[in-house]
Amino acid sequence: MKSVKAVAAIVVLLLVAGVASAQNYPTKPVRMIVPFAPGGASDVVARILSPVLGKELGQTILVDNRSGASGNIGVAAAAQAPADGYTILLGNIGTMAINPGLFPKFNVSPVRDFVAVTQVVDVPTALAVHPSVPVKNVKEFIEYAKARPGKLNFGTAGPGSNGRLEMEMFMRAAGIDLVQIPYKGGAGAAAIGLLGGEVHCAFVTLASIMTHVNAGKVKVLAVAAPHRIPTLPDVPYFPEIGYKGMKSGSWQGVYAPKGTPDAIVKKLHAVFVKVMADPGVVKRLQDSGAEVVTSKSPAEFAEFMKEENDKWTKVIKEVGVVME
Repeated sequence: MKSVKAVAAIVVLLLVAGVASAQNYPTKPVRMIVPFAPGGASDVVARILSPVLGKELGQTILVDNRSGASGNIGVAAAAQAPADGYTILLGNIGTMAINPGLFPKFNVSPVRDFVAVTQVVDVPTALAVHPSVPVKNVKEFIEYAKARPGKLNFGTAGPGSNGRLEMEMFMRAAGIDLVQIPYKGGAGAAAIGLLGGEVHCAFVTLASIMTHVNAGKVKVLAVAAPHRIPTLPDVPYFPEIGYKGMKSGSWQGVYAPKGTPDAIVKKLHAVFVKVMADPGVVKRLQDSGAEVVTSKSPAEFAEFMKEENDKWTKVIKEVGVVME
C-alpha cells in the first residue's frame, strides 16, 4: 500500500512540475526546423511566422534549414531533438504524409515519432493546361485525352512528388493515360515546362502560376480543394464535378518530438492559432499564395495527418513508386 501511495505521489509531483514548466515556457530561444533549403515554400512560411511567433512567446525563434533527402534529414533531426518544446518542426504534405510511403527504409515515422500541434497553411493545387490544349473544362480534357491515349504528357517535380501522385489519382478516376515528364529542377522547373509548352498539363500550386493564369499563359481547369478559391471564383473544385477524392492541397503544419509535455503542446497550439489570426501574417501568406488553415486541437491535426498518411501510402502502392 505504501508503494502505491509513493508512486501516486510521484505522479502528482511530475504533473505539477509539467504544468509549472509549461507556465514558464519558453525561457530560451525556440528552434524551428525547416526540412528544406532557404527560399522554398516552407522557408517562406517559416520566415513569415517566426517574428510574430517570437513576439507571442517572448523569445527568439531560430529558423534552422536542414535540407536534403526530400526533407528526411530535417525530419530526423527534429525527431532526435530533446522533447522539451525548444525544437519544433515545420513539416508539410511531402515530409509527413508522402515520404513515409516513398521511403519504407527511413527509420523515422511522422505518426509514431512526433506530436502533431496544428496545421498552419494550405496551398491549393490545380490541374492546369497549356493554352495549346483546346479544352475549356475537365470534361473536355478527359475526352481529348481519351482520344489520344499515351500521347499527352504531364510535368512533375519528380517520380514521388505530390504533383505526380495527384495526376496518378486523377488518371485512375478519369480513365485516361498520360505520360510523365519529371523535372530535376523541382516544382519550379515543372511549372516553367508547362508555361513553355514542353508539357501539356500538370498539377501545380496556384501560388506558382497565378500570375501566368492572369496573363492568359496557362489555363486552370479545376482546383484540388474542398471549396472554390476566391482568386478563381469561376473555376470548379474537383469534388463538385464528381471527383470527391481529389482534395490535395500542399499543406504545412507544426510538430514537436514525441514525449513533449502535453501542457507545452497545448500552449504551442494556442499560440500558433493566435499567430495565424494576425492580419499581417494572413496578408503576407495570402500574397504568397497560401491559405491560413489551423486545427481545432492537436488531436484533430493528428487525425488529419494519419488520414493523409493512409491516403498517400495507398496511392504510392498503386503506382509502385519506391525510393531508396
